[in-house]
Amino acid sequence: MTESLYHFVLSGALLGLTAGISPGPLLTLVIAQTIRHNRTEGIKVALSPLITDLPIIAMAFLLYTRLSGFDTVLAIIAFAGGIFVAHLGIDTLRSRGIDPELKEENPGSMKRGIMANFLSPHAYIFWATVGTPILFRAYELSILSAILFLGSFYTLLVGSKIIIAILVARSKAVLNQKIYMIIMRILGIILLCFSLLFFYEGIKYLK
Repeated sequence: MTESLYHFVLSGALLGLTAGISPGPLLTLVIAQTIRHNRTEGIKVALSPLITDLPIIAMAFLLYTRLSGFDTVLAIIAFAGGIFVAHLGIDTLRSRGIDPELKEENPGSMKRGIMANFLSPHAYIFWATVGTPILFRAYELSILSAILFLGSFYTLLVGSKIIIAILVARSKAVLNQKIYMIIMRILGIILLCFSLLFFYEGIKYLK
């Protein structure tokens, strides 16, 4: 029983770390908000899965139990995500440089992170195909196993992104205007590429 418990803890940690450091719109947004504003704003984005994923897990549970219109639901989510991520990309491309007055504005980092994560089909796909089956197996062993699986998953998922935000914030001190603009342009292009992938996935679900 102890080995099985450790199995679910290790599975959650490994999956969480992989998801946390894998390239994606949320990680890109963590980096962009940290560079544009400060470490706190990047951390706010990193924390957004703790808010969005509860309803996502609930929806994934329904999808896992063969909710009718599975592909249609994922297609709608993918298209909405593509539009929003494209908006983030364009907004990032419009960055004008390091402005000390930016600290006085409301960056809306948490809101951006929530929207980016909630509208990404990847979270739904992960929980419908990987996360929920493991969670079911952990729950069959014990409630504690299920709790520890979720705990280790989100500790590594969120924790890895927070660490990245901290590292980016430290390196931000050596950025000059030219390097800043280049990085923001690259991040904006990456976000636009992700938006195209979302649209492509949405089209595939409708085939």
